[in-house]
Amino acid sequence: MKISLNELSMPVAPLGPESPLPPLAGPGLVTIPVDLSAADPQMARNLAYGRPATLLPYTVQDGYSRNLVDTRVRTAVVENEILRAEFLLDYGGRMWSLRHKPSGRELLHRNPILQPANLALRNAWFAGGVEWNLGTTGHTPMTCAPLHAARVMRPDGVPMLRLWEFERMRELVYQLDIYAPAGSPVLVVHVSITNPNEHEVPIYWWSNIAVPSRDRTRVLAPASEAWHLASDGILRRVPAPEGYETEFEHAADYFYDIVSPFDERPWIAAVDESGAGLVQTSTSRLRGRKLFVWGKHTGGQRWQEWLSPPGHSYLEIQAGLARTQLEHLPMPAGERWTWLETYGLLETTPAVAHGEYELACAHIEESLSPMPDFDLAWVDLPPTERLHRGSGWGALEHRFRSAAGGGITPKLLIENDAPTSFSMSIPTPHMPGTPFDDDTLGRDQVSWLTLLEAGTMPAPAPRLAPSSYQVSPRWRQLLEQASPQNWFTLLHLGVARWHAADRDAAVEAWHQSHGASPNPWALRNLAFAGDDQVERLRTAHAMVPGVRAIAVETIQAMLAAGKPAEALGFIDRLVLNLRSNGRIRLLECRAAIDAGRLDRAARIVDTGIVVDDLREGEDALDDLWFRYHTQRGSTPVPQLPCLYDFRTGAPQ
Repeated sequence: MKISLNELSMPVAPLGPESPLPPLAGPGLVTIPVDLSAADPQMARNLAYGRPATLLPYTVQDGYSRNLVDTRVRTAVVENEILRAEFLLDYGGRMWSLRHKPSGRELLHRNPILQPANLALRNAWFAGGVEWNLGTTGHTPMTCAPLHAARVMRPDGVPMLRLWEFERMRELVYQLDIYAPAGSPVLVVHVSITNPNEHEVPIYWWSNIAVPSRDRTRVLAPASEAWHLASDGILRRVPAPEGYETEFEHAADYFYDIVSPFDERPWIAAVDESGAGLVQTSTSRLRGRKLFVWGKHTGGQRWQEWLSPPGHSYLEIQAGLARTQLEHLPMPAGERWTWLETYGLLETTPAVAHGEYELACAHIEESLSPMPDFDLAWVDLPPTERLHRGSGWGALEHRFRSAAGGGITPKLLIENDAPTSFSMSIPTPHMPGTPFDDDTLGRDQVSWLTLLEAGTMPAPAPRLAPSSYQVSPRWRQLLEQASPQNWFTLLHLGVARWHAADRDAAVEAWHQSHGASPNPWALRNLAFAGDDQVERLRTAHAMVPGVRAIAVETIQAMLAAGKPAEALGFIDRLVLNLRSNGRIRLLECRAAIDAGRLDRAARIVDTGIVVDDLREGEDALDDLWFRYHTQRGSTPVPQLPCLYDFRTGAPQ
């Protein structure tokens, strides 16, 4: 077995700059069940537990386009004589390829391009490989971010690839130890999640596995029933699907209800017409399994081609800690959770793979390779050789906890007219396996390190955008105590207060920030809070006319206020690169329809609108098409073109 570094040359759409605006709204990424009558009490509790108020401290990754550029992407490779696995080090450690060497078969959907699209918690996401999702329901905030990597040598002489990072929303440390011992037919992934806090944390994990989808691809899991949440918001317990994508007209996901004795070693497999494919197994902690398909409808097929080139369709099989992806589990303070996952080739005959469902599952169960051993002491083995650098957030957190342990005196905060003391005695756990060294600290951490060490942050020029945010109670406390205060510390204090649902105090801080030095960032946040939206956003835009996010929010506010003509005039004065942006062209067309300027709307509709960051489930394009033709009095209304059909549910 060996571990090596490599580079892939492939077409990539660069991520571009992140939005400077704090995401003050709730995630709003999934259908929230409105009817839980089918759920048992434990599932009902998990469904109601752990939903974050915002995505903070993360920012939104929306600076990409659909222009692909040949790029060299850094990877790490783990291989033995049977398997070769490759991981994208700058993209969340995504396992991009798993090739079975003797047969030459690629077991994963190895997308020939890397094209971000708006499907993740932070917006940018791309299809393909195996994604490691931690945080909250949705594609992880780290999916388009670098992480730390190292080679670790076990006492028995077997090397492991270790990937690790600090997850900022839940303040967890996670690591993957990946290896394929000599002669092993499976790749082994040992996952560890540590809660280094003195309080319980909601936890979410799903390993998201993309596999090729062909006419006879079948997904199998050892369950006769499944949970299904339809677009009507009703959670239903239904018979497990037969596993063929052709069953589904529209996008659908099914969570298999795997029960004893199969829950001791849950598994899920995807096989092709020959009966061969990928099988993923795990130890019992990773109990959930899921099937996701885009469906046969035009909208689902449009999404397939939006994410992968024609001829490269995929579906997803997934494995998670809970029974469904809508749940969070309570992880007690100071605990570490671990489990093993294996990935390898499954070979059966066509008659078995495509025969009676229960018999096919029984055959797969009997053919599974034994689960390998793992010594928990290996989790804390220090890295032998560093291979890649992730973010500096873990190092900053380590510095914070070390300083707090030195006896920082807490200050009383007033919340809802009641004094609350936040303890600053925060443990710095000894985790030698996942070092967060000071040399990883970078630009995004500089202001926060200064706040920690000097008690305040220097105020940049008001038109310079903030690059990062911190919102935990501990960082909020430092912001409350900052001395001297300036527009920058007050801006961040408002964001931390807003995240904590202390909305009036947040608005007060933003007013103080703008009063200390007029700045577009406080104005935008005040507008979001509902205070004179159009005028505040118009003024903010005038200060930073090149910031697309503020321009978009300004137009949206004008349309919401019933001012489409004003929105058109605003759009006409935008700088050229914003004027041609797909999202802004979409809003321009809507404004033209609302203002009765159908000639202007026609020019946009007829030349085509491409919204680079169109959200999964967003109905803006089909709604625009039908509104435009209704206003024109078209009889009958023309069929929605494939270009605009991203509908994932039944057309209304």
